Amino acid sequence: MRPNPSMDPATFTADMRTQFDAFLDEHRADLQACLDGLSEPEARASLVPSRTTLLGLLKHATFVEKVWFDEAITGRTRQEIGIPATPDESFTLEEDDTIAGLRAAYVQACEDSRRRAASLDLDDIVSGNRRGPLPLRWVYLHMLRELAQHCGHADILREQILAARS
Repeated sequence: MRPNPSMDPATFTADMRTQFDAFLDEHRADLQACLDGLSEPEARASLVPSRTTLLGLLKHATFVEKVWFDEAITGRTRQEIGIPATPDESFTLEEDDTIAGLRAAYVQACEDSRRRAASLDLDDIVSGNRRGPLPLRWVYLHMLRELAQHCGHADILREQILAARS
């Protein structure tokens, strides 16, 4: 069983930034774990009318990390970062996308996110996002919402995939 950082008693009374980091890292790990034990075809399985697949969710989460912790913090454009212009495009899987490759890209994106945010306080303003200037606190809350939603999607898709094995 994976550790649950948000349930560590030290986190209960920690400062808000420590709590945000713990919850964010927990959701990041949960999203990655949705691919554990799956084959490449299972990870790519299209079970809903949208482009949402388990592998596509991880690719999209990588995009989201780069939007909020690169574009928003550094002000670099999506083109400069090398990510799609729109969220919908971020779900598109290429033929050479694999579980291992997209996991590695996600792990790197999360590490980059932590590094970029490390020197900032929750009340610091990031100004590179299309919405305009926002406090880092809002970015964290948005990321938690985004990852929680996608973890829920992943749970349902994974349940359908595992049920199809029977």
